[in-house]
Amino acid sequence: QVQLVESGGDSVQTGGSLRLSCSVSGVTYKTFFMAWFRQAPGKEREGVASISIDAGNTYYAGSVKGRFTISHDNAKNTVYLQMNSLKPEDTALYYCAVEGFLLGSPLALSSYTHWGQGTQVTVSS
Repeated sequence: QVQLVESGGDSVQTGGSLRLSCSVSGVTYKTFFMAWFRQAPGKEREGVASISIDAGNTYYAGSVKGRFTISHDNAKNTVYLQMNSLKPEDTALYYCAVEGFLLGSPLALSSYTHWGQGTQVTVSS
């Protein structure tokens, strides 16, 4: 059974940084994608960043490109999201997701079937 556990969410001020972690277990795919999504109150969940674990290709939403970095530690089975220059509009519940074979975009909600419980990020002005 695939399990994902996020951590690292916190409250920071505008311009601050946070690093989110997502520990994954139970994945039997030989290659897979991991992604970070976020959902702000009253808004739909949106893709933030994704990484292909074998090739290391990364994908970012335009709103976070240049500020967020996704990475993966194979030895720890953990994916990270380094978030710099945070803005109030980055405030959301952040989820990680994993999928073995994507039928759609690496940042599409529908591409993933395994999800974590989320970690809250709050950015104050």
